[in-house]
Amino acid sequence: MEIAWFDRHDPALEPVLGGKNTSLGIMTMAGLPVPPGFAVTAAAYRRALTDTGVDTALARMVTDLDVEDSEALTRVATGAREMITGTPVPPWLAEELDAAYATLSERSGQPDLPVAVRSSATCEDQPDASFAGEHDTYLWVRSADVVREHLLRCWASLYTERAICYRRQMRYGEDGAAMSVGIQQMVMPRTSGVAFTLDPRNGDRSQVAIDASWGLGEAVVSGSVTPDNFLVDKVVGEITERTISDKAVEHVLDGNDRVVEREVEPGRRTAPSLSDDEVRAVAALARRAEKHYGRPQDVEWAIDPHLPEGENVVLLQSRPETVWSRKKPQVDEVARDTYASIVHNLLHPSGSQTVHLH
Repeated sequence: MEIAWFDRHDPALEPVLGGKNTSLGIMTMAGLPVPPGFAVTAAAYRRALTDTGVDTALARMVTDLDVEDSEALTRVATGAREMITGTPVPPWLAEELDAAYATLSERSGQPDLPVAVRSSATCEDQPDASFAGEHDTYLWVRSADVVREHLLRCWASLYTERAICYRRQMRYGEDGAAMSVGIQQMVMPRTSGVAFTLDPRNGDRSQVAIDASWGLGEAVVSGSVTPDNFLVDKVVGEITERTISDKAVEHVLDGNDRVVEREVEPGRRTAPSLSDDEVRAVAALARRAEKHYGRPQDVEWAIDPHLPEGENVVLLQSRPETVWSRKKPQVDEVARDTYASIVHNLLHPSGSQTVHLH
C-alpha cells in the first residue's frame, strides 16, 4: 500500500509508517485532536527507488563509505541527496499522492491546502535509537507539485551526513533504511509549544511541564524569545509554578507562506501566552497522550484560533520521553540540555524560511 490515512490507521502497516506516522495514526484513532492527514509509506519509497534504479546506485555510493573521511562523507551525502531529488516521483505514486492531497484539500474546504510534509523513517522505531531531528520536515507546503517536490526532499534527508553517520554509529544496515512521509494539514497557531508529562528538571512524574510562546515555535528555538513556563500538578490539575516572560518577538506566517519574525506589540509582550484554562487544557491533553501510550510523553501542541474555546488545543505530535527512561535522574544539567534538544527537534522546521521584520 502506498497511501495510508491517519483516520484509517491499520496496525499491520506500522512497519512501513515509521515512528511519527504510526504515532499520528494511533492518536487519531484514539480520538485525540490531531490535524488530519495521510502517510506515503516506506513501501512506496522502496518501490520508487527500485523502479528508478536509484536504490542500486545509492548502495554503491554508501556501502563502503568511510564516514571518518569528512570530504568523502560530504561528497557522497550530497550526491545521494541530489540523485533522489533529481529523480521524478514515478507516475504510479504521483497519481496516488495527488489524489490523496486533493481529497485532503476537499475535506478541509480549502483548495491547495497548506500542509506539513514530515519525514518518518522506519529506523526511528529501533528501541535504542534517537533519530529525532535527523530527518527533514517542511511546513506550509501548498499545491500538488510542491508536495511531490518535498516528498523527494524528505526521502533525500535519509542521506544527510548526520543521518548516514548515525546509522553507521548504531550499526544499522543501509538496506534497512527507508522513509515514510506524512502529509498533514497545517495549523497557524495563536500560541504553540511543548509539554512534558514529567518535570524535565528532576523526572518528577506527578507534574506536567509546559513551554509556550506566541505564534509558531521557532522563536523559542532560535533563542530570540524566552517562553512562558508552567508546571501543572497531575493529581489536582492546579498550576503549581508559572513564569511569564517578556516575549519581544513571535514567528508567524506572511502572505507568501513564509515564516517571518515580527515584534510583539507592547500589550502582549509580558501577557501570558496561555490562559489558566488553556494551561490546564494543554496539561490534560498531554496526560491523555501519556495514558494512551502508558509512559511519559513529549508532546507538541498548538492553540488553533479558528476552533471554539475549549476545543482549540490541537495535538501535533507525541513521542516517548527518553531522558528519564534511559538515565537515572541524577544530573540536572543532562535534563536541561536534553530538554533544549527535544524542543529544537519538535519545533524547528528544517524547510522553513525565517525573515526578520522590525
